Amino acid sequence: MQFISDPAIADKIRKMKQRVRWQDPLVAECGIDQTQLVIADGRADEPNFSFLVIGDSGSGPHLDHHPQREVAELMLPHQPDCRFTLHTGDVVYLTGSSEYYPKNFIEPYRELLAGGDRYEKISYREMVFQQPFFPVLGNHDYYDLPLWFGLLAATTLPLRSVLESKIDFDLGWRGSDRGDAYARAFLDYLKAFKSPVELRRHLDRHYTAKTENGDRCLRYEPGTFTRLPNRYYSFRQGGIDFFALDSCTFNDPIPLPKTHQGDARRRLLEQQRDRLEREKQQFLETASHLDPNNPYEVEQLDDLQTKLSQTDEVLADIKKQLAAHVVPTADVEQLDWLKQRLIASWNTPAVRGRVLYFHHPPYVTESTKWHQAQTLTVRQHLRRTLDEVARVVGPLTCGRPLVDLVLNGHAHCLEHLKTLDTGHADSHIPWIICGGSGFSLRRQRLEGPQLLETFPDEEATESRAVASSQLFIGRNGKGSHKRRPYSCLRIDVREGAPPQFTVRPLIAERYRGKWHRYEHPSFAI
Repeated sequence: MQFISDPAIADKIRKMKQRVRWQDPLVAECGIDQTQLVIADGRADEPNFSFLVIGDSGSGPHLDHHPQREVAELMLPHQPDCRFTLHTGDVVYLTGSSEYYPKNFIEPYRELLAGGDRYEKISYREMVFQQPFFPVLGNHDYYDLPLWFGLLAATTLPLRSVLESKIDFDLGWRGSDRGDAYARAFLDYLKAFKSPVELRRHLDRHYTAKTENGDRCLRYEPGTFTRLPNRYYSFRQGGIDFFALDSCTFNDPIPLPKTHQGDARRRLLEQQRDRLEREKQQFLETASHLDPNNPYEVEQLDDLQTKLSQTDEVLADIKKQLAAHVVPTADVEQLDWLKQRLIASWNTPAVRGRVLYFHHPPYVTESTKWHQAQTLTVRQHLRRTLDEVARVVGPLTCGRPLVDLVLNGHAHCLEHLKTLDTGHADSHIPWIICGGSGFSLRRQRLEGPQLLETFPDEEATESRAVASSQLFIGRNGKGSHKRRPYSCLRIDVREGAPPQFTVRPLIAERYRGKWHRYEHPSFAI
């Protein structure tokens, strides 16, 4: 029994294009680049700046505490010094539903919003940010509910009672409608304009900034107009190009081969799926007997919530792998856009650095994500794209990595990794996963901090290290000594080429029923 369903990649792309009127004749006639924005506050050229990063934050209050609000309050003293906030995806759990935006986003982040002192009156469709807020889509922002769950809304079943009153699973009666709630909350929803006159008036008002090619692009005005032009986009700050990607449209695993080895793998996955389904039922049964008014049992309920969400994520990955008859879909258009923009960035003397951010981490040691098929698929697509860029820009890099920093979410932890020599253009890049800002935290895998990859050799198959974890902050400890360190980041950028980043992890840790806030020692990149 699955609580969630993941729309097909082709459907995600098609629906999102409709919502922003992708390459609409009127948009094209106006010469508008729908993948770029300019922050209109007069500070875009300042070489020294700071920004905040959060991710996987979109949970509501727990039965007796509110991790996301704790992280939001960690950010507040830093906001006056920071230019913007990046969000690495999964803005609202569990299915990106519009009904959960008030509780899971607007209320905890009310200080970020214009009129936030009256946050209960703000519609998710009408949010305006006082300071730039740049999110990307996570898998939960696209999720929907299966038909059986919608029918369940008309009945009264023990499951509903368990989910709402005990596990507090942030599971409403509707899904995201293939990302529609996210699009209405953050994107410039051009589909809403019914007449060409209204659309042109809007474009003439808000698409007045200029790209280097002379095209028009969105003018992002903090406190006035804070919509994003598209699900993937770019902007420049202090000579650094930031590229926001939608990794939910290039994460479909390659189907299992129709071979003896593929058949054996399929049987193993089917057995794992069946076992996990049985475990889910056991978790729900256990939860039904716990008392949410008992402090000790509240901790058990929180652990069950973590186990249920982990199980559903693993089941979703297994489902993707078992779709052997389906040809995998990859968002070729987006990946080609990234390729062309990186090439252009390296050919622009004014650019001194490049940062990518998207949801699914290609490299991670969190226990539930490191071996997922989606993780490896995203790695392959990004690696192939960077290899193509490297072949074009060649000596322009002077030995530098193509990208100075990659930021991800999806794994519910804070982790800093560095790739080693992978044999590809993703070598020697720093990667930071910021996915521990509110939803259930995870542990590091038992296999250790080094990630291995298998490479075919002329004589044998060889495994070698391709990445190494430098720092991992996630769930740790056992029983009464269990620690839950929720996190966000402040990153300070200094002038120079390549740019220098100082990463400052901000921690709100729950331990023995109490909150402890502190700043973990910073590190330089």
